[in-house]
Amino acid sequence: MTLVAGSDAELRRRAWDAAAAVADPEIPVLSIADLGVLRDVKVADGRIEVVITPTYSGCPAMNVIALNVEAAVEDACAVLPKVTTVLSPAWTTDWMTPEGREKLRAYGIAPPQGTAGRRALFGDDKVACPRCGSADTARISEFGSTACKALWRCRTCAEPFDYFKCL
Repeated sequence: MTLVAGSDAELRRRAWDAAAAVADPEIPVLSIADLGVLRDVKVADGRIEVVITPTYSGCPAMNVIALNVEAAVEDACAVLPKVTTVLSPAWTTDWMTPEGREKLRAYGIAPPQGTAGRRALFGDDKVACPRCGSADTARISEFGSTACKALWRCRTCAEPFDYFKCL
C-alpha cells in the first residue's frame, strides 16, 4: 500500500481526524473523541499507532471500535494503523468533551454530572431529566442499557432515561 505523501505531522493530523470521527457503537451520536476514548495518535517513519482507552476494562465495544479505527485510518491515510488499548490511566468521565455531554443530553441520555471522585461512588447524584429538564428524578436501577449507564425516571414527565455514570 502506498503511503500518503506528507510529513509525519500531516499524517498524524489525518489519522487523528479519521479516528476521532469513529462513532461509539453503543451510543452512535458520540464519537470516540467525544467520549475521550481516543487518547493519542503517534506517527513515526510513516507508521501510525492509535491509542485508545475503554470506558471500563471489560467494555464489549472495544473490539468493534478498534476495527472501525483501523478502517477509518486506512481509508484516510492508506496505512493500516496499529491500534493499542491502554488501561492506565483508567478512563474517566472527566475526559468527555463538552460537545459530547451536550450530544448525550440531546439524544435523551443525561450526561455525567460534575467530575469523577468519591461522590461518584458514594454521593447522592442529582440528575436533571434530559427531556424536560426537571431535577425531580429518581434512580430506578444502577444498571441501564450498558454497564456505563444507570436507569433513571423523571417524576415530572414520567419518562425513563439513561444517565451516563460519573466515573
